[in-house]
Amino acid sequence: MTEPVRAFVAALLAIDRLTLEDMVAGVVAADTLAPIDDLVVPALEFIGEQWEQGEVSLSQVYMSGRLCEELITGLPRLRFVEDGNGNGNGSGDGWGAEGATGDRPLRIGISTLDDYHLLGKRMVCAVLRASGYRVRDYGTADAATLAGHVVRDDVQVLLLSVLMLPSALRVKDLRAALDAAGQRTRILVGGAPFRFDPKLYLEVGADAAGATAADALALVRAAEEALT
Repeated sequence: MTEPVRAFVAALLAIDRLTLEDMVAGVVAADTLAPIDDLVVPALEFIGEQWEQGEVSLSQVYMSGRLCEELITGLPRLRFVEDGNGNGNGSGDGWGAEGATGDRPLRIGISTLDDYHLLGKRMVCAVLRASGYRVRDYGTADAATLAGHVVRDDVQVLLLSVLMLPSALRVKDLRAALDAAGQRTRILVGGAPFRFDPKLYLEVGADAAGATAADALALVRAAEEALT
């Protein structure tokens, strides 16, 4: 762990908002999205590991997630982007969002699969919308329900964020349901199980895996190029 991440973790566990804001502001000077990949993701992963080992409490995990969510939605590039809770931001059809140009025709869906850890999904959703993509947020769903949504909306690219291995393995059920319906949606996955096992995405039938929010954006752009 780098020293900045170590300091960020300490500030999260101490609920030291001023220090957190100062650290994020220092990184934003170089890249508006850098705090997500350089501080937030490694810090939350470490805190999650500490919780599994009994070193921090569940309330500390929860508060760390909420603080990071506040910090992320305050980033200049994401400040005016929809909060990612699902139904657009007054756009009517739920695909667009205030702050996004909405000029990219790709039909993108995002969801967590039987998993209620939403921060990763929200980060990716905000980054994509800030980059001009229109994204439909399906919230949390089981494989059968999500497959129904994807087929109904003819989603071309589906991003899935999972925290636990059982949720990652359910991607295989989703792929099977989509194949049975003749739906050729590209599935892009991310989350801890796919970072621990870089080949897991192949085993569950996903098309690609990303480790960061920036990776998700690169994968969506690659999918867009492949489909046009």
